[in-house]
Amino acid sequence: MPTQNAPLAQLFQSIATLLASQRANPYRIRAYRRAADSILALDEDIALVAKRDELEDIDGIGKDLAGKIKEFLATGTIRIYEELKTPLPPDVKNWTRLPGLHDSLVSYLYARLGIRTLDHLEQLVSSHLLRTVPGYTGSEEELLQAIRQQKSSPGI
Repeated sequence: MPTQNAPLAQLFQSIATLLASQRANPYRIRAYRRAADSILALDEDIALVAKRDELEDIDGIGKDLAGKIKEFLATGTIRIYEELKTPLPPDVKNWTRLPGLHDSLVSYLYARLGIRTLDHLEQLVSSHLLRTVPGYTGSEEELLQAIRQQKSSPGI
């Protein structure tokens, strides 16, 4: 009876969901989902497959995902999952109150683009690069005004 398969597949599904919420590469998201499905379909425990060094023989499992499976079997978790599920810092989470920004966009800016401060966000908007980010449809002028107002009144 495969004992590690279901928890590992669930973890891969969770990683895919978190990546999707951060608008990661769709191929990467699909790879985690496909791997989860393949792991659930196995008739034997994934640990036995890993012991035989045959993880990459499983449909949808390449070198990268095989490494993550080994990490899971050794530690009980996968580092990327821990990083992805870490909530946004409260000051960054508050950016969702700014015009044109919403949860998934703020997560994307923080996790994928490395925007960590209001100053960095202001630079991104001022450079007109925010308009190139998928999902942003707001007014740059309104957002800049709101950022500057928030910077001048930090308690808001």
